Amino acid sequence: MRRISLIVFLSLFLIHLSAQEQESKYVQFSGKTVTEGVDGEIANLPYVTIGIVGTSRGTYSEVDGFFTIVAAKGDTISFSRVGYEDARIVVPDTLSSVFYSWIQILTQDNVLLPEAVIYPWPDKEYYKIEFLALDISNDLESRARENITEEIMSELRETLPRDGGEAFDVEFRRNLNDYKYTGQLKPQNIFNPVAWAQFIKAWKRGDFKSKKK
Repeated sequence: MRRISLIVFLSLFLIHLSAQEQESKYVQFSGKTVTEGVDGEIANLPYVTIGIVGTSRGTYSEVDGFFTIVAAKGDTISFSRVGYEDARIVVPDTLSSVFYSWIQILTQDNVLLPEAVIYPWPDKEYYKIEFLALDISNDLESRARENITEEIMSELRETLPRDGGEAFDVEFRRNLNDYKYTGQLKPQNIFNPVAWAQFIKAWKRGDFKSKKK
């Protein structure tokens, strides 16, 4: 009986030691992210992304710059925010406490963009005058007219695929037209005098003659 009690005691003791060893591998990593304010004083820096390198775990600092995350001893912690230089620290693996505090200072990342010089017109009216006075060459004008000829536009209408919005609009209008005349005959153009007048004009112009020679 004593041997059984001793075995149970040793088992519980080993489990307790194992649990303590497992728990001691992790720490509650907390702190604040700050930067230099406009007046030169330390200011809280919110919305900084804090991540554990090599994992998908992370968090971000709150409005007052506070953050907290569970990390293992020896983990590398990264700090990043748009407009600021990235920073990294390593959680010491010699900690004896399960809590670790840290204040991370981020400095602004100065990015030099190429110089852009803008020359605006004084006002809208002056812009209209200058725009209308632009000298468009005959070559550009003729090319533009060629691109909007009926032949090219007709070819584009036949070959250019329709997008989702246009296809939906066509199908919607077709269904709407069908529902409009549900239970009755649709109007026939054969009884429409306007359609007959258009047909006679087209026939006189020779629109129905074969164009093949």
